[in-house]
Amino acid sequence: MADKEAGGSDTGPREMAPTSAYSSPARSLGDTGITPLSPSHTVNDADPNVSEQQTFLVVVAVDFGTTSSGYAYSFTKEPECIHVMRRWEGGDPGVSNQKTPTTILLTPERKFHSFGYAARDFYHDLDPSEAKQWLYLEKFKMKLHTTGDLTMDTDLTAANGKKIKALEIFAYALQHFKEQALKELSDQTGSEFENSDVRWVITVPAIWKQPAKQFMRQAAYQAGLASPENSEQLIIALEPEAASIYCRKLRLHQMIELSSKATVNGYSSSDTVGAGFAQAKEHTRRNRQSRTFLVENVIGEIWSELEEGDKYVVVDSGGGTVDLTVHQIRLPEGHLKELYKATGGAYGSLGVDYEFEKLLCKIFGEDFIEQFKIKRPAAWVDLMIAFESRKRAAAPDRTNPLNITLPFSFIDYYKKFRGHSVEHALRKSNVDFVKWSSQGMLRMSPDAMNALFKPTIDSIIEHLRDLFQKPEVSTVKFLFLVGGFAEAPLLQQAVQAAFSDKCRIIIPQDVGLTILKGAVLFGLDPAVIKVRRSPLTYGVGVLNRYVEGKHPPEKLLVKDGTRWCTDVFDKFISADQSVALGELVKRSYTPAKPSQLVIVINIYSSELDDVSFITDPGVKKCGTLRLDLTGAGGTAVPTRREIQTLMQFGDTEIKATAVDIATSKSVKVGIDFLNY
Repeated sequence: MADKEAGGSDTGPREMAPTSAYSSPARSLGDTGITPLSPSHTVNDADPNVSEQQTFLVVVAVDFGTTSSGYAYSFTKEPECIHVMRRWEGGDPGVSNQKTPTTILLTPERKFHSFGYAARDFYHDLDPSEAKQWLYLEKFKMKLHTTGDLTMDTDLTAANGKKIKALEIFAYALQHFKEQALKELSDQTGSEFENSDVRWVITVPAIWKQPAKQFMRQAAYQAGLASPENSEQLIIALEPEAASIYCRKLRLHQMIELSSKATVNGYSSSDTVGAGFAQAKEHTRRNRQSRTFLVENVIGEIWSELEEGDKYVVVDSGGGTVDLTVHQIRLPEGHLKELYKATGGAYGSLGVDYEFEKLLCKIFGEDFIEQFKIKRPAAWVDLMIAFESRKRAAAPDRTNPLNITLPFSFIDYYKKFRGHSVEHALRKSNVDFVKWSSQGMLRMSPDAMNALFKPTIDSIIEHLRDLFQKPEVSTVKFLFLVGGFAEAPLLQQAVQAAFSDKCRIIIPQDVGLTILKGAVLFGLDPAVIKVRRSPLTYGVGVLNRYVEGKHPPEKLLVKDGTRWCTDVFDKFISADQSVALGELVKRSYTPAKPSQLVIVINIYSSELDDVSFITDPGVKKCGTLRLDLTGAGGTAVPTRREIQTLMQFGDTEIKATAVDIATSKSVKVGIDFLNY
């Protein structure tokens, strides 16, 4: 466990100067119980709580994806072996997948029934009248990204239109993974495997905000992976970071290089990307049977070409989101430093499905498609599965059309609904690239299919272009393309065309499993990423001594003869500031009344760096810091207590600890971004 040396003295000069010192005890407006005592400063002590490390026998990482999910594990005794989960039941024609679809089915009584292929197949076999009673959900992870005001009560909508709490669904899904993984571990080791032996890692997109990360943690607690008392047992890993950690271990035979003119692995880049990829896929398929991957404990060959200070970009393109991270190498250990805050957006492969749906609406009418989804939910799922396998056959150089089978109930229901045939609709619509084939299929020309990809791929390329404009990113040496959507030849070609003159573009072979394997490595050594960038500016509202001419008159508050300036934003950390692992922000607060047992402090955030007041445009209340003083007092409570709060921003989640200075007792503290 390498956390112990986290926070050493290698963070270089501090980048945050105190913005304002408090000249006297003040009280923060609205938070009656707080007097900031100390000026802002950032300390760099190693986290005191790291020393008592728990030991786990195994690390299990769960990649909970928008479209597909999976888990992988490694025994801490043999960290170089990563095992990818057993082949799940079911599977799709034309889609070879080590992961399972992120779909879940609940009974009409809202009890968990099945997950993945099993859920899909069972739902599909139900009688349509019965299917309406069952709750079937897919692609529900995006809700956490798109919901601005996420809470524990946020709802999801099942295929039949019924609502259910998102937390329940996520907990059911994680519980399912927990059971599957423990069962596989028990079978493998020949003895009952306890949950307490497992360190869990769950991956989330780096662009997710704090509430979504906390939501994932709550769901994991509800599923029994870990508990608030034993929070160390669960690590939240950021998807592109995990990919980055895995990519550093790659040997040349484990990847495909898109940008080089030289021969790589025996084929030259003129043999199109496709051929090389096919060759690699075949290689991966042969290796699939084993399911165990050896991660050589060396720094990979690609890495041997990277020198101290070299930069690379990881583009993690999945089903729902695309995440971009920029890392720099710190030798000798090959630790990583984040150079620019994670960026990205909802440009995952779901965008292609959405374009297909828009195309269907254009041909058959939006009113029909809406009705069809509600009345024949299982057939709609079938249609999207048929589209998925054709979507994977799309390629830049394809010349022959792609056929998509329409379910019989689509053809039948359309005739009832409109009074004429599907064929008639296609003839009548002015969509020229899509024809009707006599075998009952939609025939799409390759151009039509490529057009469905275009908006999503354009967004990704545009985002990358913006990123490459940033001075921190200008001298990038490699671009790693990872995630499920990275398998799409159209995306590979677009990235290659746009950026091959700027850097070398590399795709790991088992690109869909990159994150999963990297997450296992991260769980084995969470201290590998030493410096991160804060995505937002965080702080609290306080009062400062009022200074004529400096402070606006409307902020003046006179209390007991003293003139205060209200709503001052006391900054903990700035947007895009680099923060080392284990680096702490220290603040001291004192309760207004000695008898006070709880202090609640509002936390504010902004995307801007330059914030003076909590009322400035763009500043939002985003959470609370709650200090519980009940256990810390003892009998003789000193008249003036000082509670020292330490906040850590350098990890994948924001954490806090607090201590009562007078008694040296630790104070229970919670940072909450969900229920405030």
